[in-house]
Amino acid sequence: MPVAVAPLADGSALLCDLAPDGGPAAAAVRVDDLPSAIAARERSGRVRWVWESAARCYPQLLAAGLRVARCHDIALVEALLLGRDGRHREPAALTAAWGRLHAGEPEQAASPATSAAQQAAAQQDAAQQAAAQQAADAPSVRPGAVPSGGQQALFEPAGYRLTGAELLDALTAVHADQLARIAADEAPARLRLLAAAESAGALAAAEMSFDGLPWRPDVHDELLAGLLGPRPARGSRPRRLAELAAQISAAFGGRPVNPDSPAQLVRAFAAEGIPVASTRSGVLRGVDHPAVPLLLEYKELARLHTAHGWAWLDAWVAGGRFRPEYVVGGVVSGRWASNGGGALQIPRVLRRAVIADPGWTLVVGDAAQLEPRVLAALAGDRAFAEAAAAGDLYTELAGAFGGDRAKAKVALLSAMYGGAGGEAGQLLAVLRRRFPVAAEYVESAARAGEEGRVVRSVLGRSCPPPSAAWRSLAAGSGDPGAARSVRARGRFTRNFVVQASAADWALVLLACLRPRLAALGPAGAPGTAGSAGPGDGRPHLVFFQHDEVMVHCPEGLAGPVVEAVGAAATEAGRLVFGATPVRFPVTTAVVSCYADAK
Repeated sequence: MPVAVAPLADGSALLCDLAPDGGPAAAAVRVDDLPSAIAARERSGRVRWVWESAARCYPQLLAAGLRVARCHDIALVEALLLGRDGRHREPAALTAAWGRLHAGEPEQAASPATSAAQQAAAQQDAAQQAAAQQAADAPSVRPGAVPSGGQQALFEPAGYRLTGAELLDALTAVHADQLARIAADEAPARLRLLAAAESAGALAAAEMSFDGLPWRPDVHDELLAGLLGPRPARGSRPRRLAELAAQISAAFGGRPVNPDSPAQLVRAFAAEGIPVASTRSGVLRGVDHPAVPLLLEYKELARLHTAHGWAWLDAWVAGGRFRPEYVVGGVVSGRWASNGGGALQIPRVLRRAVIADPGWTLVVGDAAQLEPRVLAALAGDRAFAEAAAAGDLYTELAGAFGGDRAKAKVALLSAMYGGAGGEAGQLLAVLRRRFPVAAEYVESAARAGEEGRVVRSVLGRSCPPPSAAWRSLAAGSGDPGAARSVRARGRFTRNFVVQASAADWALVLLACLRPRLAALGPAGAPGTAGSAGPGDGRPHLVFFQHDEVMVHCPEGLAGPVVEAVGAAATEAGRLVFGATPVRFPVTTAVVSCYADAK
C-alpha cells in the first residue's frame, strides 16, 4: 500500500493512502507523532512511503530510532524519468515536478515573474547543451567523479518549500504522473524495478550515513605519522613533505622549487634542458632526472595529506564513525557519488583504520569481474556467456588468445572501453572473431553514440544526449576535431551500456540485501524503534562502492550475513537479467579490519 507523507512544520504530518494509479484512495489523516504512526503502519503490513526525498525525510526518522522497509523517492524517480527524456539537467525536486505539471496554470507556477512556457524553453535549451557537453567529454570523467553543481532550478526559487495540504497535493499528483510515465515506457517492468531500486538505495544511503563506517582515529593518526611525520602546525608541511621539498630543490641544483607549483616545476625542468608538457605523474614517469622519484613520492604523500590527512580526520570522523553523505545516482551511469569526505575513494593505506567494534566483524562482499559478466548477460553471446558462467572469466577466455589470461583481459577491456591502439587492437580483433555477438553489442552502442543517439542501461537509465554544439561540430566533414569528438562520444556510449547496467545490478543487489539483513538482528525488523548502532545487535550496511558492499555485524551473525550477500547477488542477477547462464559471484571476506579483505 503506497502512503504519501507530508510533514508539517510543527512536527505533525498528513498521511494519505494512495490507490494503485497513485491518486488518493482515502481522505488524508493528520498524525501528531509521525515516527509512531509510521512504525505502527510498518508493523501492520507492506507499506511503501511516498515522500519528496529520502535524503531529506528519512534522517529524522532514523534519529527517532525508526527504519522503514520501502519508499518511493519522488526526486530520484523524477530524475530517472527526466533522463529518459533527454532532460538530465532539469531539476528533479518535488517543487520542480509540481511546477512542470502546472506549467499551464500561472497561479500554481513557482516563479511568477516568467511564464512557465518561457521557463521550460530556456531550461530545456540550457539542459541540452550542458548534458551534451558532459556526454561529449565523458571519457575524461572517471567513475565515481562527483558531477558539477547544477543551475538554480527555474521552478524552485531559493527558499521555496511546499507545506501542508499543498505538499500533499503535490506528492499525490506527481506520484500519479510518475506511475503513468513509467507505465508508458517501452519497458515498464524494467523501469519500475529501477525506480524501486533507486528508492531503496536512498534508504540504504541514509542508513549508512547514520550508522557510520567503524573508524579508529588513533590508528589513522599512527598511519599518517608513519608516512608523513608528526602532525604539523596548521598551514605547515608535514616533516616528510618538507624533507622531500628540500631534496627536490637540491636535485635541481639548489634552486628553490615549490613542488606544489606546476609552473615552477616546468621551468625547473626546462632549465635542465628537459621540456615537459605537464607535471602529471604519467608524464614524469617518462622523464630521466633525479628529481622525478622524489616528486612522485611527494605527489602521493601530498595527495594523502590533502584528501585524507588530519584535517579530514577532524572533519569527518566522530565517535569512532566515518559518516559520509552519499549521493544516490550522482553519476550519469547510476553510480553513486558523495558530498565530500571521499567516501568512494578510501586509500588502501588507510583501510587499516577501518576496524570492527569488539565482538563484531566486517563482512566485505566484492562482485568479481562484474562489468565483463554484465556484458555477457547483455549480449546473449552463448559462447561468451558460457565462459562467464565459470569462475575466472579471463582464464576461461584465455583459450582464444593462446592461453594468455593477460591478453584476454586486455581484449575484453578494450571492447568495453574503446581501446584499439597497438596490441589492444590486435587482441580486440581476435575477440570479435571468437565472440562476435558480444563485440557487436558494444560496437552497436558506440555507433549509436557517434550518430548522436541515446543508449540505455538494461533497466532503462539513459545517457545524456549530445548538445547542439556537438551536433554542429560532428556535422563538419574533414575536421580532425570533429572526428575526435565523434569517437569520444562513441567510447562513452560503448562503456555506458555496460557500466550503467552494472550499476543497475549493484543497486538491485543493495535493495535485495537490506531486508535480508533486517531479518537477522533481534532489533532489525523495519518499524522497530531503537538505537541504530552496535548496541542493538543488528547487522547493518556500512559501505557501498560500485561493486562492493560491507556489513558490520556481531561475530555470531557472520555466517548468515555471508549467505544473505550471496542470496541477494543471485536474486539481483535474476531480477535484472532474467534467465541467463551468466553468474554474478560475490567473493566475501569476514575480517576485523577492512585492509585484510583483499
